[in-house]
Amino acid sequence: MGHKECCEGGCMVKLVVGGLIGAGLALLLAPQAGKKTRKYLASLADEVSGKANEAVSDFAETVSDFVDRASDRASDFLKEKEGLTKESKKMLLAALEKAQEKLEEQRKRLADSIM
Repeated sequence: MGHKECCEGGCMVKLVVGGLIGAGLALLLAPQAGKKTRKYLASLADEVSGKANEAVSDFAETVSDFVDRASDRASDFLKEKEGLTKESKKMLLAALEKAQEKLEEQRKRLADSIM
């Protein structure tokens, strides 16, 4: 499986979730008091949840910054190239729309993986 296929298929999410499930089962089956195990699992869940939220927030900020920079660069490019032909402008607009569609697809995938 190539890197692109793995990213699109959510392999990392599956790997992390599988690891967490395995760790949880190991803890539940370990010879400890149930109350102690439940407290540990609750604190572990809080920690993982916090890290996941932080990672998603960082990713969203990175994507937002990227979109802002790309938009600014496209705007600057259009201002500098006022003399572009209509056909060139149409091609640039189509490329920007395609990039926006791809970004929306990734946003939906991220939202679906969270829910």
